[in-house]
Amino acid sequence: MTPKLRRRRAATGPAVADRHVDDDVRTVVAGAASAAAASKAAAGVVPSDPTAAAFFDCDNTMMVGASIFHFARGLAARKFFTTRDLAKMAWFQLHFRVGGKESQDKMHATRDRALAFVEGREVKEIVRYGEEIYDELMAERIWSGTRTLARLHLDAGQRVWLVTATPVELAQIIANRLNLTGALGTVSEVEDGRYTGRLLGEMLHGEAKAEAIRALAEREGLDLSRCTAYSDSYNDMPMLTAVGRAVAINPDHDLREEARARGWKTYDFRTGRKAIKVGAPAIAGAGLLTGAAVAAVALRRRRRRLG
Repeated sequence: MTPKLRRRRAATGPAVADRHVDDDVRTVVAGAASAAAASKAAAGVVPSDPTAAAFFDCDNTMMVGASIFHFARGLAARKFFTTRDLAKMAWFQLHFRVGGKESQDKMHATRDRALAFVEGREVKEIVRYGEEIYDELMAERIWSGTRTLARLHLDAGQRVWLVTATPVELAQIIANRLNLTGALGTVSEVEDGRYTGRLLGEMLHGEAKAEAIRALAEREGLDLSRCTAYSDSYNDMPMLTAVGRAVAINPDHDLREEARARGWKTYDFRTGRKAIKVGAPAIAGAGLLTGAAVAAVALRRRRRRLG
């Protein structure tokens, strides 16, 4: 028995301690599965700067709102399930979004029900719907400022991955539409081309995101000290601290305070005000270009509003 498990058993009892160990295993499995899927999807991409990369959270960082909820809305419009089911998903999404402050039991319930709505469905069917729904409901919700930052990494010869709890198939669609390298997402169990409704490990949330990034770095030969992570949520601290440089985008209160304390760059694209809050980032020597690009985005928005 490891010292960590012995301490947990002493503090919480064997049943609770064993559940924590099970959660740790799920997290590692989720990260490894996500990294394997991302690496396979990005096969053949040959960057000019192969050891540096950028990792972008999706919901409220790259996209306004929750991608999985937009997807669910699109499925509901196709009579895939009822509006009552959609309301339940919204409730689960709320618990999931604030998971860092919720009980583990609630997080487990959210995890266990997360993919029930696709159980028995063909993967190719869900992918087809995902492509349609992205064009209908998500394309116009991409933050142009965040997309500009991702583009700068790509222009610098670095690879760019989304990192999200959204199912990896949907995450990959979003990444493809944005011309990114790929995506790390929640991986589902598939048998005979159909979803079983079960996850491979854990939802890609919190520590699981950091595990996925570390696993991908090992597969792709990345130097994490040269990598950058972007997020809006304090729940993504494991991901943000797994790399050499962290950037807060549209941060929640706790992340804004943490970013200020750590001296991290902060951008807020939720208003028409100038987006740069703490200097200009240095992305492979393109810092001034980034500042100009983000300022230009804010200026165009302001002109449209005034016009």
